[in-house]
Amino acid sequence: MPRVCFTLQVRPDRLDEYRARHAQVWPEMLTALAESGWRDYSLFLREDGLLVGYLVTDDFEAAQAAMQDRAVNARWQAEMAPYFVDLDHGAADRSMRPLDEVFNLEAQLAAEPAVRLAAQPPAQLAAETGEPS
Repeated sequence: MPRVCFTLQVRPDRLDEYRARHAQVWPEMLTALAESGWRDYSLFLREDGLLVGYLVTDDFEAAQAAMQDRAVNARWQAEMAPYFVDLDHGAADRSMRPLDEVFNLEAQLAAEPAVRLAAQPPAQLAAETGEPS
């Protein structure tokens, strides 16, 4: 399942407000995100305003398109736009800068069975190999 990570830049003078707005996102917006295929969605904010987002979705373009069809998204994006610097496309959800994934621990462990076994806790390793722990 594809993971997506992206960045945006929040205005440093609006960080506290931005955090407060995300402490309780509108229930209708939460529902729209979930119904549009945004799973395990998190935002991380650095003290200089760098915002890093992460989500898991079957199809990022389809998930974005589904949100574009939601009236609540248009309202949310209009309210959030003033918090951001350099929105290329006028709204945060269309100005996200996805990052290339260059490493994933689980993917590499799955590709290397010997490493995967060595990385497991002794009790789990014993259960899988049938040896006493």
